[in-house]
Amino acid sequence: MLSDQLNQIRVVQALEAFAGAVLDGKLDRNELTLHIAPERIVEVCRFLKTGQQFVRLSGITAVDWHPMEPRFEVVYHLHSMERNERLRLTCRLDGAQPGIDSVFSVWRAADWYEREIFDLFGVTFRNHPNLIRILMPEDWVGHPLRKDFPIHGHKYSYKDG
Repeated sequence: MLSDQLNQIRVVQALEAFAGAVLDGKLDRNELTLHIAPERIVEVCRFLKTGQQFVRLSGITAVDWHPMEPRFEVVYHLHSMERNERLRLTCRLDGAQPGIDSVFSVWRAADWYEREIFDLFGVTFRNHPNLIRILMPEDWVGHPLRKDFPIHGHKYSYKDG
């Protein structure tokens, strides 16, 4: 249930057509953050791009909330250049096998952001056209931005080591 203050915002009103997609939200320092159901992220993003003019994906990142569950949070930063308006979307994922659909079909700019999150956090992006490591060597074991990754790395961090 969103607050009355949030329900007055135009983009929140527009998303009412997606019943159950917006799970929560907050407005802090005039910055809107909406928590989206992970299984609805692609359709919500497509609508925001085509119907609400958020044509620019300025970034995607992730947060590891270990040891809490849901452990991971994927954060999308959107920008409507026409209205100079920004919007943050978040999706929470469990820690066992974190995965979410790729928004590459909506914004091609998602390509490297999603690969970076996959590489460093181990979050899988379903339907991504080329989900391979981007920063770590191919034979690297583990995901170095996970909070349970050893500070000094694994003693044998490579698959053959």
